[in-house]
Amino acid sequence: MRRLAAGNWKMNGTGEDLEEVRSLIAAFPAPDNTDLLICPPATLLHRMAEVAAGSSVQVGGQDCHAKPAGAHTGDISADMLREAGADYVILGHSERRTDHRETDRMVRAKIMAADRALLAPILCVGETLAEREAGRTLEVVGAQLDGSLLAPLAEVRLEHVVVAYEPVWAIGTGLTPTTEQIAEVHGFIRERLVAAIPAHGARLRILYGGSVKPSNAAEIFAVPHVNGALVGGASLKAAEFGRIVEALVAA
Repeated sequence: MRRLAAGNWKMNGTGEDLEEVRSLIAAFPAPDNTDLLICPPATLLHRMAEVAAGSSVQVGGQDCHAKPAGAHTGDISADMLREAGADYVILGHSERRTDHRETDRMVRAKIMAADRALLAPILCVGETLAEREAGRTLEVVGAQLDGSLLAPLAEVRLEHVVVAYEPVWAIGTGLTPTTEQIAEVHGFIRERLVAAIPAHGARLRILYGGSVKPSNAAEIFAVPHVNGALVGGASLKAAEFGRIVEALVAA
């Protein structure tokens, strides 16, 4: 399968930062067996899509509303993201689940909205430090997978779904799970996907996210069932993100 290097800019970036995307495009005009994706803040989405048009870089949103339109001040619909040039959208990120109290049921509704707009959803799952220390990692990840997508199966184009495992305690902290811990969770996710979606489960991409940086990327990408990365802060600069992309291309 083609690998995916996805950058989540979060609430960072202004117009001048589009130069980073131009630099990334110049450095990777056609990376081998690897897709590149940047998810900027909504204010940059359309301009970034114009910069990236016809290049190796795709763009995506960081969230969408479950409804196509309505009185939802400050929100953005999946159709709006698509019109702005998005191909993907990140859904269920732990920062959304925590800051905005998003539930698995809400994430499921957003996945279905994204699919209706022909966006590929990137479903984020992951445990907190307390849940890991209590030995509940697989229980938590399994419940998020089921509630957001698998039980029952969401009525979406399942072959386009991407799953990102992001242990909450590793996001932006500099802490990274051991390769054994990553392998355990990615193997578990793969088994659940294959069991629930026999036609596509073995081919869906599973990304790792959580303090991915050039110094640990190659080690992470060598782990079975790690098909790419969802990168936060390290994706803001083309030079740093590029080193991660290089490690993924070489994996």
